[in-house]
Amino acid sequence: MKILLVITGLGMGGAENLVVNLADKYVEQGHEVVIAYAFGDAVVTPKNKNIKLVSLGVSSYNDFFSAYFKLRTLVKKFQPDVIHSHMIHANLLARLVRLTTKIPRLVCTAHSTNEGGPIRMFAYKMTDKLADIMTNVSEEATNKFIELGAVTDKKITTVLNGIDTNIFIFDIEKRIKYRKQFKIDDNDKLIVAVGSLNLPKDYPNLLNAISIIVANKLNVKIKIIGDGPLKDDLLQLVEELNLTEIVEFVGISRDVPGMMSASDLFVLSSSFEGFGLVVAEAMSCERPVVVTDCGGVKEVVGDIGKLVVPENSDDLAKGIIEVLGKSEQELQQLGTQGRQRILDEYSLDYVVEKYMDLYSSSKDNENTPSNHC
Repeated sequence: MKILLVITGLGMGGAENLVVNLADKYVEQGHEVVIAYAFGDAVVTPKNKNIKLVSLGVSSYNDFFSAYFKLRTLVKKFQPDVIHSHMIHANLLARLVRLTTKIPRLVCTAHSTNEGGPIRMFAYKMTDKLADIMTNVSEEATNKFIELGAVTDKKITTVLNGIDTNIFIFDIEKRIKYRKQFKIDDNDKLIVAVGSLNLPKDYPNLLNAISIIVANKLNVKIKIIGDGPLKDDLLQLVEELNLTEIVEFVGISRDVPGMMSASDLFVLSSSFEGFGLVVAEAMSCERPVVVTDCGGVKEVVGDIGKLVVPENSDDLAKGIIEVLGKSEQELQQLGTQGRQRILDEYSLDYVVEKYMDLYSSSKDNENTPSNHC
């Protein structure tokens, strides 16, 4: 099967990681895969170097029409059996290309409860007939799209995100390496956060919570993995909160599992999420987690992770203090239970199987239920 994966960008993020992981798995199964991306540089890339990456060259909305023709040309040349698009810009672009170009099968995936305001939801609604099926990454996100009128319940289904648990696994040697590199003392607790430095991740929430924790005399160090447009603002906030000796932005890392292994706690401070793939990655690395109750995150953690109120630094600080106050044995137990949950519920192989079922369907999915897939 020829599969064209189209995504808004290949920067650092959960959707981006899922797409490249899917691509690698598809090639392992003998399929031919091309990835097209609209914005920015390819930061996250597949392991398989034979997978072709095609930039659509979008730097602003003025480039949308040129991206349309580039994608249209790619489709005509590659002649995919299925196009699987991810995120709002790619989804709309692929749908519009279908107006003038033969696409045997078009699957569109949203990755959040919130992919923009009413105009974007209206755009989804008006182009809904151009897609064969739409998916979202959590039951809450799927239900939200139906509620907003972006799609009908007969045209959308939930396919949870999945991770490669052979990559996201606790590594004691990496733990020792990074704790030494980060100069973490025996009395320090290392907290790691991962994600793009943008509004949805709400890092001011985390930084304000850390300020509260430091005021309570807890010895913590924070490493934030990722990059993004708000970096300068966040660095300024770190200075204003007198956290320059506590918080470090380490940039984009090719060894997130290793850095997670070095941590004592993973924290997600987002104001909203679709699925929270990075939370599953942390749990797969046997890390206890404190996460905001947004999007599909609570579906990931179940009763194992600590859920706190979004956009509430006091509650986030309270949750972090509570978990770090547990004994080493309790923390290890949480880590073990967390990994087992991910193995049971969120393996990448399971997700690949579900998407392949959607790719192979020859019907228009008029009777597709909106249940958990």
